[in-house]
Amino acid sequence: MTGLSRGQNFLALFASGALLPLALAPLSIWPIAIISIAVLFWTLQNQTPVQAFIKASIFGFGLFFAGVSWVYVSIHDHGYIAAPLALIGTSLFCLFLALVFAAPFALSALMPQSPGSLMLGLPALWVLSEWLRGWLLTGFPWLYAGYSHTDTWLNGWAPIGGVLLLSYFTALAAAVITQLLLRGQRRQSVMVAGCLVVAITIAGYGLQRIDWTQPTGAALSVVLIQPNVEQEDRWSLVEQDGILDRLVAQTGPYWGADIIIWPEGAIPALPRQVMDYLLEVDARAKVNQTALLTGIPTQDAVNRRYYNSMLALGDSRGQYDKTRLVPFGEYVPLEGLLRGVNRFFDLPMSSFSLGAAGQPLLTAKGEKIATAICYEIAYPNLVASTAATATMILTVSNDAWFGRSMAPQQHMQMARMRAIENAKPLMRGTNNGVTALVDYRGDVTQQLDQFTASELSGTIKPRTGQTVFTQLGSWPIVIVAALICGGLIIYRRRNKN
Repeated sequence: MTGLSRGQNFLALFASGALLPLALAPLSIWPIAIISIAVLFWTLQNQTPVQAFIKASIFGFGLFFAGVSWVYVSIHDHGYIAAPLALIGTSLFCLFLALVFAAPFALSALMPQSPGSLMLGLPALWVLSEWLRGWLLTGFPWLYAGYSHTDTWLNGWAPIGGVLLLSYFTALAAAVITQLLLRGQRRQSVMVAGCLVVAITIAGYGLQRIDWTQPTGAALSVVLIQPNVEQEDRWSLVEQDGILDRLVAQTGPYWGADIIIWPEGAIPALPRQVMDYLLEVDARAKVNQTALLTGIPTQDAVNRRYYNSMLALGDSRGQYDKTRLVPFGEYVPLEGLLRGVNRFFDLPMSSFSLGAAGQPLLTAKGEKIATAICYEIAYPNLVASTAATATMILTVSNDAWFGRSMAPQQHMQMARMRAIENAKPLMRGTNNGVTALVDYRGDVTQQLDQFTASELSGTIKPRTGQTVFTQLGSWPIVIVAALICGGLIIYRRRNKN
């Protein structure tokens, strides 16, 4: 930025990146996302590829250091790592994410530097950056700019293009602001783009009125059990009986409900270790014609592998094994080298295997349920693929790993976006919050307080049908973004010649 030293520029970039999470849950001050991205786009004018990469990396480091600082809580409080080492580990993780985030922005130097090109190209690079981060090395699809519009008119576009399309619109607004500040009204293309942003926003309001899916019939009564078990007690043999008794005690008054949900890993033992307990609970659910879905670790009798699963009991059918695992939390990369090095690499239940692709959906009371365990709800395409034939979405989690950080609220916001993208109601059952029921428009209808042992009793209205996003996923906006970037780079190279 003009008038600032290199150090001041870098500090401004770091600060602007660190501000972006304020646009997301829990504060959700959405204009901050546009302002934050505008600062980055301002600094990317007329740079070399290396300069653009460095500046985007600094912005990205600020973004992740502020937005996923809860990783420190997981590493230090529950991973038994000393504070200085936990801080270093968190910083290295954020730095890695920043480098992945920055890689596509090096291409900005290869594009024409005209206002029109930058207003098209920079938002396209933003989308490619988020998409790359969503799958590279299993992916970390967190802190997408589009989540800032979970509650604005722009969310009307989510059933068409998903959260990445909202990210593109957010970045487009930032690019327009940047060019307006740089060139004012001297460029007609800037004013046209500004009018386009306004038109897109108004159109989003109209799109919110569309019912992409249809109700299937009567509403179902649902009870979500939030046991609030401390993380250090979850896998303690001493605490096991108490945890199991607590689940039954909390469920006792609600056996007449259509569906009862126990959260991720609610039963802290393999089925064969608590078979009598499961048979008793299953029988109680069947007598009451209740569908009970519970989180539980399972083991395949043939391959002997362990899975993080949801098991259907009572008037429900099936088992779902998690297909996206959290590194170090559920599996250890380079396990042969790292096991035994530190207590962090020997956490309980950190030897899970990936569930098979294309698993049959769980069914409860005759309704098909798209299931996402914890981290999986952050993957838009994964949820869309299972929601296509489902009438509702279920996500369960144990966010005790994150303490009292902003992570549970961020996690909840992503779940709400999945409901909007697929126009299907969503049940979210957690160990200690955020436990909630969400309608097909993404609005929270009921929610429990965090960090309490409580039960949420409400209703859910199953829906059938598919949105455009459910059918196509994020691919259209990703392909368009790639074509924009490729076209601009080719155009500049040809004009140079």
